[in-house]
Amino acid sequence: MMKLQKICSVFLILLLFVSFFALPLDTKAKTIQQFEEEVEKYTKQLQEKQDKIAKNDAEVAQIKTKIASIEKQIKDATEEIDALQKEIDESNQEIERKSKESKKIMEYYQISNGDNIYLEYAFGATSITDMIYRLSVVEQLTEYNDKLMKELEELIRKNEKQQVDLKKKQEELAKMQEELESEKERINADSKSIRETMPSVEQQIKSAKENVQYYKNLGCGQTEDIQACQFRYEQSHPGSSIPSTNGFYRPIEYGSISQWYSGYGGHLGIDMISSNRSIAIYPVASGQVFQIQYDSCSSNNCSYGCNGKAKVVKIRHNIGGRYIYSTYAHLSQFGPIQVGQLVTPYTLIGYMGSTGCSTGAHLHLEMTTCDWNEGGGCLWRDYQKRTINPTSYINFPSRWNNR
Repeated sequence: MMKLQKICSVFLILLLFVSFFALPLDTKAKTIQQFEEEVEKYTKQLQEKQDKIAKNDAEVAQIKTKIASIEKQIKDATEEIDALQKEIDESNQEIERKSKESKKIMEYYQISNGDNIYLEYAFGATSITDMIYRLSVVEQLTEYNDKLMKELEELIRKNEKQQVDLKKKQEELAKMQEELESEKERINADSKSIRETMPSVEQQIKSAKENVQYYKNLGCGQTEDIQACQFRYEQSHPGSSIPSTNGFYRPIEYGSISQWYSGYGGHLGIDMISSNRSIAIYPVASGQVFQIQYDSCSSNNCSYGCNGKAKVVKIRHNIGGRYIYSTYAHLSQFGPIQVGQLVTPYTLIGYMGSTGCSTGAHLHLEMTTCDWNEGGGCLWRDYQKRTINPTSYINFPSRWNNR
């Protein structure tokens, strides 16, 4: 019996050992020297980006002036087009009116079929006086009709020219509108592409430098793996070490998945919802509260919220001397916790909410092998690449009723 128990114990130890190495931990060692060199290089890149943003922002005023000028030209062109169209409409009405008038005159005096009618009318006089009068009428009618025809011809030519001018104005307007859209697109394109990759240049530089100083303060050697150094330091300082994780749990009691993890360049975590829109949030495993923060990003590049006010909790977990981080975002309020506090899967860390960039109450859960904040051991650029699919650790059915 004792022998059987011993065999079972050895088997369980081996099983745990194999399970640990099956976990998707990032085991690539990074020394403080390597990290410091990365930070120095990355800081330089960020400062160059910052300089480019400043340069772009300096050009914005000039581009806005150009946009205002184009918009005024568009307004003037639109007014000219409207006026031209009105003239064309009036000309068309005048052409129609004069055409009807000429036709009625010809019909009335029955002289529209040729010069012989004019002669018959003139020589049908009963006296010299009557003939002179008739000749005068014929002359006046002919002159009037000729004048009317010339006016009609001139109106038609003017109308045709106005139609050409109208088309030209419309083409100019379309070109100006295209130029306007191009300038509007250009105005923030470069700055936007730079800002999209960062919470903010200042914040990244600050965190990167704090990260280096953090490991130096721990006494890490230049060629020592920073995570190993951190673990060694915490083990040698009572009260600062994080108990090893002994299992993972779902962060809410009941709910369902609204969006799955898609990885770098996509959705970096898992979104979950619940019928209780303010359901309690718990850690996915034992660990230590690493960060309690409000998102401080700007409106066009927030990682957790588009108004910079998403409530976020980060927890660091110890898996056999290596760390992973879990992030809980969009909380409505924080639980009774503080940075540095040790937590278990049953410690209340907050409540589900919709703070930050969110269209409804949900929990965004992110898991990574490092964090870009002080003591997390990586840069923002690398943080995004080192996210882990939470389903690697936690079983998430489409819907659940227990943790």
